[in-house]
Amino acid sequence: MFRMIFIFATALAMAGSASAQATTWQIDPNHTAAQFSVRHLGVSTVRGAFTKVSGSAQYDPADPSKDTLEATIDANSVDTRVEMRDNDLRSARFFDVQKFPTITFHSKQTKVASPGKLQITGDLMIHGVTKEVVLDVDGPSAPIKDPMGKGQRMGASATTKVNRQDFGVSTLPGAIGDEITITIDVELIQPPK
Repeated sequence: MFRMIFIFATALAMAGSASAQATTWQIDPNHTAAQFSVRHLGVSTVRGAFTKVSGSAQYDPADPSKDTLEATIDANSVDTRVEMRDNDLRSARFFDVQKFPTITFHSKQTKVASPGKLQITGDLMIHGVTKEVVLDVDGPSAPIKDPMGKGQRMGASATTKVNRQDFGVSTLPGAIGDEITITIDVELIQPPK
């Protein structure tokens, strides 16, 4: 009887310590990039980025199903290295940043796809339209100590493909491809306690 109580108590303690491992991490905007690519006239690929990304993640190394991700992208920060094109993308013809200043992602489910890889399903909102997407994630990397003493850091890279028409961004069909590849390279930081 004592042995069974001991086993039960040990199991509870282990479960408690596993759940205590879930921690909150902040997106480091200085080391994070949200990039996209789209075909132009069917002959070349145009690449761009959003330079302002913020958000947070919950990370539980013992139970990845508890991992979450919340990200906000400033749509006005679009940068394709061509000012005229960037201004057009900010206009009502595309992102309409005056009306829809942010692009957001809110995770709903996380599962292990294979060793070192996750799939995060969540709601992506672009141009005021929300659609469910799946992010294929490499990582996260093992946490490391920040060499400047600012806590811990870890990183991950996530990709997905969306159809811009699904989000009401339909200007110049044929000239601009419908399929957009999105890649987010994120660095997360956990300040010292």
